[in-house]
Amino acid sequence: MAVELSRQIIPFYQRMLEAWNRRDADGFAALLTDTCTVVGFDGSQMNGRTQTASELRTIFARHPTASYVAKIREIRQLDTHVVLLRAAVGMVPPGQTELNPAVNAVQCVVAVLEAREPRIASLQNTPAAFHGRPQLAEQLTRELAEVLRTGQIVDAGEYASMVR
Repeated sequence: MAVELSRQIIPFYQRMLEAWNRRDADGFAALLTDTCTVVGFDGSQMNGRTQTASELRTIFARHPTASYVAKIREIRQLDTHVVLLRAAVGMVPPGQTELNPAVNAVQCVVAVLEAREPRIASLQNTPAAFHGRPQLAEQLTRELAEVLRTGQIVDAGEYASMVR
């Protein structure tokens, strides 16, 4: 089972970002466990699939959300049915073609197997502010801009060989 989840996590994570980019609240929520915890970039918290779907529908209806690109930093097997994925993410505002460096973030996803399918038990977005270290913020923006230039949504880097 551990190998199964590890192989599924990259395409699963990409599906999550694609659902966000399509502004598909129900598609996004379908990837969550019933009891998940989601912490947004602004610190807002959503608990459970139903609340998350409802909140995302409201967000998507009221705000023209930006689209994600991501670079996976770590995939760690925590248990035979649990994987941690950490990624740096950037966002392209609607109608634009370049990243907004002010909203670069780090995402941590804890995925679990439910009926042989991955589901998100926890998702946290943390601003990549790098207070007092502008060189790190600039470096991250360059890395994410390269992902964007390739036309990919997710750069799996060294973990790409896990997908079969």
